[in-house]
Amino acid sequence: MPMYLSSATHAKVTVPELLASRDARQKRQQEWLARHAVTLVSFTVVAPGSVKDSELTRRIFNHGLRAFRQLAERSGWEIKKQSCLALATGPEALLAIAAQPAAVKQAAIELEQNHPLGRLWDFDVLTPQGQILSRRDFSLPARRCLLCEQTAAVCAREQAHPLAELLARMETLLNDADDATPR
Repeated sequence: MPMYLSSATHAKVTVPELLASRDARQKRQQEWLARHAVTLVSFTVVAPGSVKDSELTRRIFNHGLRAFRQLAERSGWEIKKQSCLALATGPEALLAIAAQPAAVKQAAIELEQNHPLGRLWDFDVLTPQGQILSRRDFSLPARRCLLCEQTAAVCAREQAHPLAELLARMETLLNDADDATPR
Protein backbone atom coordinates (compact mmCIF):
# COMPACT_ATOMS: atom_id res chain seq x y z
CA MET A 1 0.00 0.00 0.00
CA PRO A 2 2.35 2.77 -1.20
CA MET A 3 1.74 6.44 -0.55
CA TYR A 4 0.85 8.54 -3.59
CA LEU A 5 3.59 10.99 -4.44
CA SER A 6 1.54 13.72 -6.06
CA SER A 7 -0.38 14.74 -2.97
CA ALA A 8 2.52 15.54 -0.63
CA THR A 9 1.71 18.69 1.33
CA HIS A 10 5.21 20.23 1.58
CA ALA A 11 3.81 22.06 4.62
CA LYS A 12 6.21 23.48 7.17
CA VAL A 13 5.43 21.86 10.49
CA THR A 14 5.97 23.57 13.84
CA VAL A 15 7.33 21.93 16.98
CA PRO A 16 3.90 22.06 18.68
CA GLU A 17 2.40 20.34 15.62
CA LEU A 18 5.08 17.63 15.78
CA LEU A 19 4.39 17.08 19.48
CA ALA A 20 0.63 16.90 18.84
CA SER A 21 1.27 14.42 16.02
CA ARG A 22 3.38 12.24 18.33
CA ASP A 23 0.59 12.27 20.92
CA ALA A 24 -1.98 11.36 18.26
CA ARG A 25 0.27 8.52 17.03
CA GLN A 26 0.56 7.16 20.58
CA LYS A 27 -3.23 7.28 20.92
CA ARG A 28 -3.64 5.42 17.60
CA GLN A 29 -1.12 2.84 18.77
CA GLN A 30 -3.05 2.22 22.00
CA GLU A 31 -6.32 1.91 20.06
CA TRP A 32 -4.74 -0.61 17.69
CA LEU A 33 -3.28 -2.63 20.55
CA ALA A 34 -6.68 -2.75 22.26
CA ARG A 35 -8.34 -3.84 19.02
CA HIS A 36 -5.79 -6.34 17.71
CA ALA A 37 -3.83 -7.61 20.79
CA VAL A 38 -0.77 -8.60 18.73
CA THR A 39 2.64 -7.07 18.04
CA LEU A 40 2.32 -3.59 16.59
CA VAL A 41 4.78 -1.92 14.23
CA SER A 42 4.59 1.86 13.93
CA PHE A 43 6.66 3.03 10.96
CA THR A 44 7.75 6.58 10.18
CA VAL A 45 10.51 8.30 8.21
CA VAL A 46 13.33 10.23 9.87
CA ALA A 47 13.22 13.65 8.20
CA PRO A 48 15.23 16.67 9.31
CA GLY A 49 13.84 20.16 8.92
CA SER A 50 10.32 21.49 9.10
CA VAL A 51 8.95 19.81 5.93
CA LYS A 52 8.10 16.22 6.78
CA ASP A 53 5.72 15.34 3.93
CA SER A 54 7.38 15.56 0.52
CA GLU A 55 7.98 13.38 -2.52
CA LEU A 56 11.34 12.50 -0.95
CA THR A 57 9.89 11.31 2.37
CA ARG A 58 7.05 9.46 0.65
CA ARG A 59 9.45 7.61 -1.67
CA ILE A 60 11.63 6.69 1.31
CA PHE A 61 8.49 5.57 3.16
CA ASN A 62 7.38 3.41 0.21
CA HIS A 63 10.77 1.67 0.14
CA GLY A 64 10.56 1.02 3.88
CA LEU A 65 7.03 -0.30 3.81
CA ARG A 66 7.86 -2.59 0.88
CA ALA A 67 11.03 -3.85 2.62
CA PHE A 68 9.16 -4.53 5.85
CA ARG A 69 6.31 -6.34 4.10
CA GLN A 70 8.87 -8.52 2.25
CA LEU A 71 10.59 -9.23 5.58
CA ALA A 72 7.26 -10.26 7.13
CA GLU A 73 6.54 -12.57 4.20
CA ARG A 74 10.00 -14.19 4.34
CA SER A 75 9.61 -14.63 8.10
CA GLY A 76 6.16 -16.16 7.83
CA TRP A 77 4.53 -13.39 9.88
CA GLU A 78 0.87 -12.68 9.24
CA ILE A 79 0.07 -8.99 8.85
CA LYS A 80 -3.42 -8.93 10.36
CA LYS A 81 -4.10 -5.26 9.59
CA GLN A 82 -2.22 -2.38 7.99
CA SER A 83 -2.97 1.30 7.67
CA CYS A 84 -0.99 4.10 6.03
CA LEU A 85 -1.55 7.74 6.85
CA ALA A 86 -0.52 10.72 4.73
CA LEU A 87 0.01 13.48 7.28
CA ALA A 88 1.66 16.89 7.08
CA THR A 89 3.96 15.62 9.85
CA GLY A 90 5.11 12.81 7.56
CA PRO A 91 3.86 9.46 6.30
CA GLU A 92 3.07 6.83 8.91
CA ALA A 93 2.07 3.18 8.89
CA LEU A 94 0.67 0.87 11.52
CA LEU A 95 0.92 -2.89 11.07
CA ALA A 96 -0.62 -5.44 13.43
CA ILE A 97 1.54 -8.58 13.16
CA ALA A 98 1.08 -12.08 14.52
CA ALA A 99 4.72 -12.58 15.58
CA GLN A 100 6.91 -12.35 18.65
CA PRO A 101 7.75 -8.68 19.40
CA ALA A 102 11.46 -9.31 20.07
CA ALA A 103 11.88 -11.15 16.76
CA VAL A 104 10.09 -8.34 14.90
CA LYS A 105 12.22 -5.66 16.58
CA GLN A 106 15.46 -7.51 15.87
CA ALA A 107 14.50 -7.93 12.22
CA ALA A 108 13.48 -4.26 11.98
CA ILE A 109 16.84 -3.23 13.45
CA GLU A 110 18.59 -5.35 10.82
CA LEU A 111 16.60 -3.57 8.11
CA GLU A 112 17.51 -0.19 9.59
CA GLN A 113 21.18 -1.17 9.70
CA ASN A 114 21.57 -3.02 6.40
CA HIS A 115 19.22 -1.45 3.84
CA PRO A 116 20.59 1.56 1.91
CA LEU A 117 17.67 3.64 3.29
CA GLY A 118 17.48 1.96 6.68
CA ARG A 119 19.04 4.91 8.49
CA LEU A 120 16.04 7.00 7.39
CA TRP A 121 13.45 4.56 8.74
CA ASP A 122 12.05 4.35 12.24
CA PHE A 123 10.31 1.08 13.05
CA ASP A 124 8.84 1.21 16.54
CA VAL A 125 7.77 -2.21 17.75
CA LEU A 126 5.27 -2.48 20.58
CA THR A 127 4.37 -5.59 22.54
CA PRO A 128 0.67 -6.49 22.83
CA GLN A 129 0.87 -4.91 26.32
CA GLY A 130 2.07 -1.61 24.84
CA GLN A 131 5.76 -1.72 25.78
CA ILE A 132 7.97 -0.13 23.11
CA LEU A 133 11.06 -2.21 22.41
CA SER A 134 14.17 -0.10 21.85
CA ARG A 135 17.68 -0.61 20.57
CA ARG A 136 18.84 -0.46 24.20
CA ASP A 137 16.75 -3.57 24.95
CA PHE A 138 19.10 -5.40 22.58
CA SER A 139 22.29 -3.73 23.94
CA LEU A 140 22.72 -1.68 20.76
CA PRO A 141 24.13 1.85 20.62
CA ALA A 142 22.11 4.90 19.65
CA ARG A 143 21.76 5.59 15.95
CA ARG A 144 24.48 7.61 14.23
CA CYS A 145 24.14 10.89 12.37
CA LEU A 146 23.66 10.79 8.60
CA LEU A 147 26.80 12.85 8.06
CA CYS A 148 29.22 12.16 10.91
CA GLU A 149 30.02 9.68 13.67
CA GLN A 150 28.13 11.52 16.44
CA THR A 151 24.84 10.14 17.68
CA ALA A 152 21.91 11.42 15.65
CA ALA A 153 20.24 12.89 18.73
CA VAL A 154 23.28 15.04 19.57
CA CYS A 155 23.63 16.40 16.03
CA ALA A 156 19.89 17.08 15.79
CA ARG A 157 19.78 18.86 19.14
CA GLU A 158 22.83 20.99 18.29
CA GLN A 159 21.73 21.49 14.66
CA ALA A 160 25.29 20.50 13.77
CA HIS A 161 24.76 20.22 10.01
CA PRO A 162 23.09 22.44 7.41
CA LEU A 163 19.67 21.18 6.36
CA ALA A 164 20.72 21.25 2.69
CA GLU A 165 23.54 18.77 3.41
CA LEU A 166 21.19 16.42 5.28
CA LEU A 167 18.60 16.52 2.49
CA ALA A 168 21.29 15.95 -0.13
CA ARG A 169 22.47 12.89 1.80
CA MET A 170 18.88 11.61 1.92
CA GLU A 171 18.58 12.08 -1.86
CA THR A 172 21.84 10.18 -2.39
CA LEU A 173 20.65 7.30 -0.22
CA LEU A 174 17.33 7.23 -2.08
CA ASN A 175 19.07 7.19 -5.46
CA ASP A 176 21.31 4.33 -4.27
CA ALA A 177 18.23 2.40 -3.12
CA ASP A 178 16.43 3.07 -6.41
CA ASP A 179 19.48 1.84 -8.33
CA ALA A 180 19.58 -1.35 -6.22
CA THR A 181 15.87 -2.10 -6.62
CA PRO A 182 15.09 -4.67 -9.34
CA ARG A 183 12.87 -3.23 -12.05
